[in-house]
Amino acid sequence: MAVSFDLFGTLVDVDQPATPAEAVADELDSRGVDVPTDWADAYASPHVDPPENAEVPLPAHVSRALASRGVEFENNVVRHAVVAAFDPDVETRAGALEAVAAARTRGPVAICSNCSVPELVARTLIRADLERDGFDAVVTSVACGWRKPAPEIFELTADELGVAPSELIHVGDDPRTDGGIEDVGGTAILLEDVPLTDVPETLASLEGGIEP
Repeated sequence: MAVSFDLFGTLVDVDQPATPAEAVADELDSRGVDVPTDWADAYASPHVDPPENAEVPLPAHVSRALASRGVEFENNVVRHAVVAAFDPDVETRAGALEAVAAARTRGPVAICSNCSVPELVARTLIRADLERDGFDAVVTSVACGWRKPAPEIFELTADELGVAPSELIHVGDDPRTDGGIEDVGGTAILLEDVPLTDVPETLASLEGGIEP
């Protein structure tokens, strides 16, 4: 079997801006971008109509929000501003190291994370107590274009680990998103049912992907 882990709220907690629109505005302003006076409304409004569960990278959303107000900006300035606005403080959650180690004894292991901010997952892993080399694959919605519970992100994760989706066990904290693994025949371990510290024991009971 193979195991994937959600990142945020499962393996780590991160300190994110209380008001993302303001944080992005501050970073844009520091880079010489004329932030419109109604930026909060522009940021909160949809500017694309993506398919269900498709990921819209936050820099693309911010770029369209600025364009909707007639603001001009240089290439890549928006991406740099967004990445800086969400630069995280990271705390590794109790039981995370043991859960990942237990998964590694049973097969390949991945991160499978919803995240619309480029570089955020990589920066988080660098700052966490987790070993980046402890994961055989890192799959993010911003990179693959699909957010959990979309089947495509779980199918890609399984493919990266060299298993069928039905052989993938996914550990996460959100029943709505992480529970989507079950729609492709895999198995969900949800933290509302199983504390992270109990995941090693639960993985042992799921040897071969058979539910207890």
